[in-house]
Amino acid sequence: MDIDHVVIWVKNAKRSLDFYVNTLGFESVREAAFTEGKARFPSVRVNEKTIFDLMEHDKLLPLVQNFTGGGDGIGGMPINHICLSMSHAEYNSIIERLEAKKVKLTPGGEDVFGAQGQAVRSTYFNDPDGNVLEIRFYDH
Repeated sequence: MDIDHVVIWVKNAKRSLDFYVNTLGFESVREAAFTEGKARFPSVRVNEKTIFDLMEHDKLLPLVQNFTGGGDGIGGMPINHICLSMSHAEYNSIIERLEAKKVKLTPGGEDVFGAQGQAVRSTYFNDPDGNVLEIRFYDH
């Protein structure tokens, strides 16, 4: 089983797309179609099987509520954070880009448990809309 996609609520899809592509290094998906008004939202590719959809909350909430049943004005319960695992080199590269953009980084600790066992190190930060992301790397 794999994660197909995660929908992330954003205020400005173009701003978020810039962050996820140019700061975190993801590949944009459907950017041209979104810019041309042919797609409701852009996405970014996390890996060959997983994308993040960047949906503008104010514009797409009613649509999402219709088919998910997400209520109370938010369209689904907020999540605590999304954690991405990567190689040590990818981790260092992202940390450098985040620091260059003055993104506040919070150490998540060393030797922390995750889906692949004990991760060497992790770091938390927020995207432009306040969504919490964690990045980590393992020693294997």
